[in-house]
Amino acid sequence: MRRLIRFALATLGVLVVWTAVVGIGFLEGWWRSPLAPRGDTQAFMNALVREVDTTRPGNAGLALIVGGSVHAEHMRSVGAPVDRDTAFQVASLSKWITAWGVMALVEKGRLDLDAPVSRYLKRWALPETGFDNGGVTVRRLLSHTAGLTDGLGYAGFAPGSPAQTLEASLTQAADASPGASGRVQVGQPPGERFKYSGGGYTLLQLLIEEVSGETFDSYMQRAIFGPLGMAHSTFVWDATRGFKLAPSFDVNSTPTSYLGFTSLAATSLYTTVGDMTTFLQAHLPGKRGEPAGRGVLTAQTLKQMEQPHASQMGVEIWGLGTMLYAPNDAGGFVVGHDGSNTPAINTAVRLNPATGNGIVILETGNRQLATRLAGEWVFWETGNLDFLTVAMEAKRMLTVIATGWVVILVGALVVAWRGRRTRVGS
Repeated sequence: MRRLIRFALATLGVLVVWTAVVGIGFLEGWWRSPLAPRGDTQAFMNALVREVDTTRPGNAGLALIVGGSVHAEHMRSVGAPVDRDTAFQVASLSKWITAWGVMALVEKGRLDLDAPVSRYLKRWALPETGFDNGGVTVRRLLSHTAGLTDGLGYAGFAPGSPAQTLEASLTQAADASPGASGRVQVGQPPGERFKYSGGGYTLLQLLIEEVSGETFDSYMQRAIFGPLGMAHSTFVWDATRGFKLAPSFDVNSTPTSYLGFTSLAATSLYTTVGDMTTFLQAHLPGKRGEPAGRGVLTAQTLKQMEQPHASQMGVEIWGLGTMLYAPNDAGGFVVGHDGSNTPAINTAVRLNPATGNGIVILETGNRQLATRLAGEWVFWETGNLDFLTVAMEAKRMLTVIATGWVVILVGALVVAWRGRRTRVGS
């Protein structure tokens, strides 16, 4: 019996070691190679172009930034050509730009980051749920720690269909994505833990309108897009403005229509590779002495937004409106935001504030291309895996672990059976 117990414990130990080695190896990228040698910018750009041009047809635009300047751009189009001034709808990437609009009001003293948002709301109020609505603050809405449990995701409204009012959408979003409750309400203690909430950004949209006295898009045009020089960006598409719009495609290369949204702040930004490059550069000191933030925000506010405000499983993943993808090995993080929506919109922007290097990818026709390639950039830039790459590869990691478990357990059974036969034979 003792021999059996020792054998079982030894087998368990091997399983634990295998699980730890595989898990750590995946998280650290031990078996992963970058798309190009680190430091070889042109080789990495060439690899990006190959990846973009060999995926399923759709429209895509990308820019690689080195030291705050554009190193190279590449556009791929099906049908009507796209260029750096062609607009894409960018889904949740909208949230990062919305956060700038919120923080501009904070800097002007018109919003308090840590005051209950109820102080500013007149048109709509959070429903009573038994949790502390007073704990819902701007800081927590920006970092998805306000305790909201809407689970949104917005699926949008078909072209020509009437959208909800902002207040009705907050009460019950008619275009809630599958599996989302669609009700913006407090369902867990505010400040306790991270829970992604598209509804929190729709609430910030209402907050901006209440405090500024303007429509959300008008405020963002005046306070953010105009001062930054983002001349081809808007939260409300208007064909009469003369913008070029990239045709949208499904994953099977079928042309599709862009959807409409009430939730402008969370998911409805239309922008271009050129404008997103300008936005990324605005996080850095300019080549002609322009300050980081370009007078819209201060450098101190930008640093505050890039500090950890939310974590999952002990990993810091969110600041104020920006995702923290991976450590940049300079005491900070690679920052940015991704967007993904139906039928096949995927967008990703990353910036390493320590080096001024970054990447912009906007595309339709593939649900993960932008996020995957932006993750490859993070690994090439820092040697670290970004947390979205880890999430995308979790299934493969678990498969490798499970396969190893099967091999180890079968091997243990074979050894035990042979050992028993030897003892019986003797």
